Amino acid sequence: MVGKGHVTVSVRDRETDVALCVGNTRFQTASIVKVDILAALLLHARQSKQAISNRDRRSARTMITESDNAAATALYRRIGGKSGLIAVNRTLGLKETTPNTSWGMTTTTAADQIRLLTTLADEEGPLDHEDRTYLFGLMGEVEEAQGWGVPAAATSETTGVYVKNGWDTVANDDGLWQVNSIGRLVEPGHDWLVAVLSNHHKTQTAGVRMVEAVAKRTLGQLRELPTTTS
Repeated sequence: MVGKGHVTVSVRDRETDVALCVGNTRFQTASIVKVDILAALLLHARQSKQAISNRDRRSARTMITESDNAAATALYRRIGGKSGLIAVNRTLGLKETTPNTSWGMTTTTAADQIRLLTTLADEEGPLDHEDRTYLFGLMGEVEEAQGWGVPAAATSETTGVYVKNGWDTVANDDGLWQVNSIGRLVEPGHDWLVAVLSNHHKTQTAGVRMVEAVAKRTLGQLRELPTTTS
């Protein structure tokens, strides 16, 4: 294991239904909750039978691709803040995510982040095709400097890479770093949903190294499992 931080990982392959979850610790989300916020925005728009405004689309783009906090705060207010996210998370099937008035202090588990990604990617889920394409499209356009984490597990065969990372210092952990990564890797025969959550790092760089090492090692081993044919 790299470094001295705490880490949990959860993975599900939508093609084979192979799944793995190690650890059930709850972590602060930091900016990975921005995917949840965007999903809530899209669901609210669909329920009201109105398209999201151009202004909200601009905020959504900067929130996901640049991890802009001001945009996230504006959209969090738009969906009704803590109570709004709690309501939407019931629709999304989340069981271990507790929204906070301060969105970045929302707590979650790796398993619940896989529930989120599973619901968002599901063709029979609450988002329609256009909304799914829009959400994952933004996750596929994250700026290069923030393209770490789950993408480190991609191979030359990976055709789709989608990610949202979160990082911050945690006051009640002596100011040490929280570093999280959630994402999706599409490749022949596989559609991997991946969540790696970690904390207690002395530096953000140390956290990134751990998250990437765990993602690479976990997917590397799962790819070696024999596939079954019907």
